[in-house]
Amino acid sequence: MRRLIDKIPSWLKNKYVLTAIGFGIWILFIDDRDFITTHFRHVSELHKLEAQKKYYESQISTVQAELDQLKRNPATLEKYAREKYLMKRDNEDLYVIKESAK
Repeated sequence: MRRLIDKIPSWLKNKYVLTAIGFGIWILFIDDRDFITTHFRHVSELHKLEAQKKYYESQISTVQAELDQLKRNPATLEKYAREKYLMKRDNEDLYVIKESAK
């Protein structure tokens, strides 16, 4: 046992070095904000944000296509105004029928 202790370098027997190594291990692996957990949390958040980005880009392209259609076709503009904003012509009556939720 004494031979094994004598083979350890003297700088590893220093209490400050041992404390620093212990602190490093604690911070990297044991703490609730350790390196590995934090890395995987950031990676999963990145994947969620990329999925949201893809969703919003598809929504933007859909709205852009709808806007282009509204700019080009007056009949589509009238249909859109009637459906979305419940607009009507001067000589028309508008009745809104709501379905009851069962």
